[in-house]
Formats: sequence, C-alpha cells, structure tokens
Amino acid sequence: MFRIPTVTKNLLIINLLAFIATYVLQLRGIDLADIGGLHFFMASHFHFYQLVTYLFLHASFMHILSNMFGLWMFGCVIENVWGPKKFLFYYITCGIGAGLLQEIAQFVSFYVTVAEQVPETTLGMVMEYGTHYANALNTWTTIGASGAVYAIILAFGMTFPNERLFIIPFPFPIKAKWFVLGYVAIEFFSALASSGDGVAHTAHLGGMLFGYLMIRYWNKHPNAYYDRGRGQQFFENLKRNFEQRQQRRPDSRPDMHVEHGGSKEDDQAYNARKRQNQEEIDAILDKIRKSGYDSLTKEEKKKLFDASNQR
Repeated sequence: MFRIPTVTKNLLIINLLAFIATYVLQLRGIDLADIGGLHFFMASHFHFYQLVTYLFLHASFMHILSNMFGLWMFGCVIENVWGPKKFLFYYITCGIGAGLLQEIAQFVSFYVTVAEQVPETTLGMVMEYGTHYANALNTWTTIGASGAVYAIILAFGMTFPNERLFIIPFPFPIKAKWFVLGYVAIEFFSALASSGDGVAHTAHLGGMLFGYLMIRYWNKHPNAYYDRGRGQQFFENLKRNFEQRQQRRPDSRPDMHVEHGGSKEDDQAYNARKRQNQEEIDAILDKIRKSGYDSLTKEEKKKLFDASNQR
C-alpha cells in the first residue's frame, strides 16, 4: 500500500481541519479567513503571522481539493527524495515568499489607483492614503496553499524534468519540464491580464520564484541544507535494492561466469568487475544525493537504469 510521507500527510490533515473549522466557526459568527487570511500590509487587520496561517485556509471545496491533490501527487515524491525537514522548510518558505510577492503586487495596484486620482503622487502620499483607508483595505485578503503547492510542482519538474505525466484532457504524456513551464506561462499572462477572477496569480508566481531560487542555490551548494535522516535512508534503500538484485542473479557455473557478449571469465575477474560496477553505482547515487537526479550525465543515467533492471 502506498504510504504518504509524514510531513505531506500532516499538511493534508491540517488543511482539511482548518477548512472544516472555517465553516464551523462561521456558524458562530467567527470569520477564520479574516483572522488568519493574509491582509494587505496597510490594512488594519494585517498581522505578520498571517504570512503563514493563510497557507492553511481555503475559500471553497474545489479550492482545497485542487491544492491538496497537487500537494499529495507531487509532495509525496519530493519529500521522499529530500527528507521531511528540508521539504517542510521549502514548503513554508515558498509559501511565505508567495505571500510577500502578493503584498508587493497589491501595493503596486494601490499606488496606481492613488496615482490615477492624484497627479504627481509621492510614496509618502500613498502611505497617508493607506492609513486613511486602512479599514476599507481589509477586503484585500489572500488565502490558500497554492503558492507553496506550485513551488512543489516546480521542484518536481526541476528534479525529474523528463518524467512523463498524463494530464487531463491531453491524450498523450507530457514531460514534467514542459508541464511546469506551461503553468508558469499561464500564471504569468493571467497576472498581466488582471482579469479580476479572484485568483492570486502573483502569489502562484511568487511561490515558484522562491522555489526556483532555493533549488538553484541548493544545487550549487549541495551541503548547505541536507536532511541526513529520511533523504539518506531513501538512497540507502535504493542502493540496497541494487545489491539484492545482483545477489539474486543466477550464475551458469560456480567458478565461471558468462558475460553479455558470450565470453567467460573466472571468479577473480567477475568479482573485480562486479566490485567496480558497484563502486560506480555508489558514486552515481551519492551524486544524486548531493546535486539531484538532473545533475547526472546521459551515461550515468543509462548505467543507473541498466543496473536497476539487472536480475
């Protein structure tokens, strides 16, 4: 049975409980979205903790369903590769980054609105208007885990760029890298269009931007952040699997071994070749642990694939 990793599972549970609590408390006259949602920083209801709490609140069933499906589908893979601590750090940081970029976008929008009404608007004037209309600005509220989830999708695309995905309604598989680029393009043009659809496209882009910068930094500094718990266990299990498969491979004779080309080799040569192959596989796995799967050359990927299919 497929097991959901710890952090991904807990994030799913917390989001679901917060969604239920939103509707239960609403019956008592308590607006959880107003308390925990991310307000514009010039609004009277803004608090810094909202940069985190807004990630766990959703406006509708379809809103939470789409976000939690993305978290489950891609989060399980990324957490197993990175480990729980690094995955959680990435998720929360990208969520905060998404909120910050949304705040910047809202400030630009407010500045433009003021400038249209007052010629030669200065920054000081904008701040004064913000203070005057602080209560009215409380309607600018952002909720949802989309920014963090989009960052997880980006992480999957950067870690497994050539992995093929079946996406409805397309009848053919799409490589993960094109899937991610498509998402970026849609969100970018949607943000420029300013369609007023109630979707925080800028926050989506913000989460992906922070995720991209973080992954690029980790790729250049592989030892800057690495959870030697779950992540190391993942690759050790993969290595152990290779070793067990090689041990189960039947030999034609106890003292002679047949190569793929048909020629025979004695025990000493066979053991030396086997030991060399294992050392190469260990080096490849160590490279993945430090720099990710995408850092492998075509030859290394082929060798890893061939080793995994040996019986």
